[in-house]
Amino acid sequence: MAKAKDWLLSGLVLLLGRGRRHASHPDPRRIVKKRIPRPGAELAALGLLALSSLSAIAFVVVYAVDRIPWDTQLLGLALGFALVFFATALIVIGKELVPEEELVDEYPPAEHPAEQAAIVETVDEAVDGITRRRLLKLGLLGTGGALALAAITPALSFGPALKIKAFLETPWRRGRRLVDESGRLYRADEIEEGSFYTAFPEGADKEQLGAPLVVVRIPKRQLDLGEMTGYDAEGIVAYSAICTHAGCAVSMYRVPTFRPVEPRPALVCPCHYSTFDVARAGEVLYGPAGRRLPMLPLRIDGRGFIRADGNFNDVVGPTWWGTRMKEPRP
Repeated sequence: MAKAKDWLLSGLVLLLGRGRRHASHPDPRRIVKKRIPRPGAELAALGLLALSSLSAIAFVVVYAVDRIPWDTQLLGLALGFALVFFATALIVIGKELVPEEELVDEYPPAEHPAEQAAIVETVDEAVDGITRRRLLKLGLLGTGGALALAAITPALSFGPALKIKAFLETPWRRGRRLVDESGRLYRADEIEEGSFYTAFPEGADKEQLGAPLVVVRIPKRQLDLGEMTGYDAEGIVAYSAICTHAGCAVSMYRVPTFRPVEPRPALVCPCHYSTFDVARAGEVLYGPAGRRLPMLPLRIDGRGFIRADGNFNDVVGPTWWGTRMKEPRP
């Protein structure tokens, strides 16, 4: 009991002594006038930093969860509040916690250690009035980290940088038949010139990135596939339906109606109008796509059904998915 009383008295003496120190006369040896601590301003700055961190985290959560309604508006609000709270916290710190001191003096002719030491002491004394310096530093670091996380989160939509296995695998292999969206098998005599058809691998997942095809028939005299033999089946050719520019679905087919002046038939991506020559192994005719459409080798079996004769000649999808210098595999 006596020890507890001693501890209590010691604590009161320390508190009273601290209060007298703030109320005492200024130290004439100080360069910067000692500033009275402002716990209220410190708490306000910490609260604003916490709100900014929470808003930045809310941005990440809304971006990650697809089921949240009005997600675009909420993303804007969350990021806006995060920046506003952070800016307000910096204003409070600058106006209420950082002392304003003007020292007017002529520049000395040369640098001296004593003046350099005085500058260091000035900086140390300038922040002496902030009682929660470590906590404020942690708050600033935490808010900066949360804002940085919110800034880089949308970059995840660009696709993985390392784990690209899903982009290299395709469901196509030798002998797999082509079917339409309802699963009906395609026959070679059904593919007409002047039209294009969407096809999928029989019995495979249609949602897999390498699954959808665009199938067209071109007169054999117009085909110019170079050294790529075995990729057409009686003029029928098949290309990946994923654009090599931004990963959109290639869903338009340009067919010339007046051949003397119009260009050759081509597949067109409606997102940015990348245009691919179907008669020349999918080479780029126009638009921002950086490489040709991957082509699937085809053959016709004894019953007239169209089958794949192997895998694509190139990796499906745009290069920025991380697929450069890779090979497709079944």
